[in-house]
Amino acid sequence: MLPLYKKYGRTVFDIALLVLTVYVIMYGFSQLYQVAAPVFLSFIVYWMIEPLAKFLHRKGLPKTLGAAISVLLFLALIVAAFFGVGLIIISQISNLQDNFPVYIEMIQREFTNLVLFMQDKSDALPDGIMEKANEYFATLTGFLSKWVTSGAQFVVGFLSSFSSFITNFGIAIILAFFLSIEIESWRKFARAKTPKTLKLAIEFMRNHVFKTIRSYLKAQMIMMLITFVLIYAGLLILGTSNAFTIAAICAIFDLVPLLGVPVVFIPWIVYLFIIGNSSLAIGLIVILAVTMLTRQLLEPKISGNSIGVSSAYLMLSFMLISLSIFGLAGVVLSPVLLILLKELLQQGYLQKWIHLPKDEFESSPLVMDPPVNKTSANSAESTGQRPVPAKDHEDSAK
Repeated sequence: MLPLYKKYGRTVFDIALLVLTVYVIMYGFSQLYQVAAPVFLSFIVYWMIEPLAKFLHRKGLPKTLGAAISVLLFLALIVAAFFGVGLIIISQISNLQDNFPVYIEMIQREFTNLVLFMQDKSDALPDGIMEKANEYFATLTGFLSKWVTSGAQFVVGFLSSFSSFITNFGIAIILAFFLSIEIESWRKFARAKTPKTLKLAIEFMRNHVFKTIRSYLKAQMIMMLITFVLIYAGLLILGTSNAFTIAAICAIFDLVPLLGVPVVFIPWIVYLFIIGNSSLAIGLIVILAVTMLTRQLLEPKISGNSIGVSSAYLMLSFMLISLSIFGLAGVVLSPVLLILLKELLQQGYLQKWIHLPKDEFESSPLVMDPPVNKTSANSAESTGQRPVPAKDHEDSAK
């Protein structure tokens, strides 16, 4: 074992140091976000309002006035979106509330029929079967009550966190306004006072990581829109009420890891089977199957290509590990971490930072193989020759 430790000791140390650095950065970000959430949100708002503010400034308006117009237009769009969606959701929720007594009556009627059926058949059952059934039913009702309580606590916690998010978002808009006005002075200060090492790191993040993150967010919005359209169209075909609200809720849940559309559809399908509406339940099963199948086919293509990682297993594993260690902030950071590691691997930084034992690997795992030219590969196969790498061509030319 000692030769093995000597051979891989430096490699293990380099990897451990890299993992520790990533952990400290992510832990610091997760803790800092809890303290200074409006500051982080202000950068997102600034990124949204700055293009219009720059455009108005180039047209001759003062930067303060251009930033103010951009912020007001941003607020108007946000308020209009919330108002329009809120009206639709409230109208459909009121419709659901009006029909809620009917749904309860249907459940009670089915339960009464089930009890009468069990009473009719109880005489023919062996002794002890009804007692066992009552025990199982009591266990089931206890489980359901706990589930409902947990769901209510989750909703209360979500509403409280959403209200704090709205407050932080309002503060972030104000901060983004001042940031848009003062951005040039901050840039001059940063150019003069930032160390060269940090400048190189920021330049690397801007050129490689942030660009990929924008593509990833765009891919998530596309997947969310696809889920909404499929479910909304399916519910309209089935003629269900509250189709828009249900489709919007499913699209939002679709972004949550390990939850997604089944969290909404499965309880609904079970309820429909209980009340005897099997045709609608089968229709919902078809919608759920089509939506999940479409996501499975398109998500690796859209989301994977956006960050350069096509492995759904790797993406989900990163997300789960980051969620368990850093909480909800880890879910946001996991794509960033995956993108960063991929770019560090592509640009050759991991090869410089991690020392591997000599003569241990035929091909270094820290070097990404270049894509093989299919035309040259096919011609080489037809002649029975091995494809010559580009580097060998260069060496022979020299």
